[in-house]
Amino acid sequence: MPKEKIHDLHEFMRQISDEMAAEYNRIQMRSPEDSGTAGDQGEENWTELLRDWLPRTCEVVTKGRIISADGRTSPQVDVLVLKDVYPEKLLTKKLYLAAGVAAAFECKTTLKAWHIEDAVKTCAEIKNLYPTREGTPYKELHTPIVYGLLAHSHSWRGDNSAPADNIERQLVRSDKSHVKHPRETLDFLCVSDFGTWVSSKISILKGKLSHPGFPNGSAQTSYLGYTNAIENQVGYFTPISILISKLFRRLAWENPIWRDLGDYYLSIGNFGDARGSLRPWPTSIYTEKIRQRVESYAMVSPTDTMYDWNEWHPGFV
Repeated sequence: MPKEKIHDLHEFMRQISDEMAAEYNRIQMRSPEDSGTAGDQGEENWTELLRDWLPRTCEVVTKGRIISADGRTSPQVDVLVLKDVYPEKLLTKKLYLAAGVAAAFECKTTLKAWHIEDAVKTCAEIKNLYPTREGTPYKELHTPIVYGLLAHSHSWRGDNSAPADNIERQLVRSDKSHVKHPRETLDFLCVSDFGTWVSSKISILKGKLSHPGFPNGSAQTSYLGYTNAIENQVGYFTPISILISKLFRRLAWENPIWRDLGDYYLSIGNFGDARGSLRPWPTSIYTEKIRQRVESYAMVSPTDTMYDWNEWHPGFV
């Protein structure tokens, strides 16, 4: 059996995971005394991680709301990643301009099922603060903001518990209840000691996987779960390595200057294996102009890469 390829970056990710586990244990010791402070400490852990691993030009701030161009505001968000063009004068105002927010996250110390539904619902609300985009399948399947749910651990600890199944089931149920268009999906759910779920969106074109009953050009979304529960998971797998590498590539779709490092993460090799369910969408989710083009578009070759920066066939982004 071939030896797993280990890169120094895998070891860095392992160290971060160990630090996060130690922080969780420390926070839990004091949590009965003051649950509010425990929650704040958890948010600070994630804020520090994002500051350490995202570009230094990004400001990472806590506790704020997002305001749309027409004045609508979001619920309060725990952690926000601001674009490097964000006005310095407004950094502390706690009401953040939607066009200047690259990503936002809710943070929980111990994940529970209702946290997932709340996050999916809030995600859809926040993404609808942004104008719908037109012009390519990528633009019509995505909003400019990335939204996720971050937790140190989870609540399914019984001998017969199945946390991977429980989390995926709640994600799928909440998605069906609150997500009315692929652009509204939750982008990330990370439980740092167990697994990371990443939303995947793809336009199905000739020569690619398709779903019975849906024509060429249909979209498919899924939540790919990279977890410790997967049999023969790679030995260097950590949920945080998936979060960082996938988040960086997701943000690089909106900021091309990040793509070289995004490609570097990909070139290192597989950070882990994933499983997930599938939700098909009809071509009616697209604007008329794009719908006509994706229904008639055929891939040149079935071996075309699914990981290039192609807005017409963005692959599993």
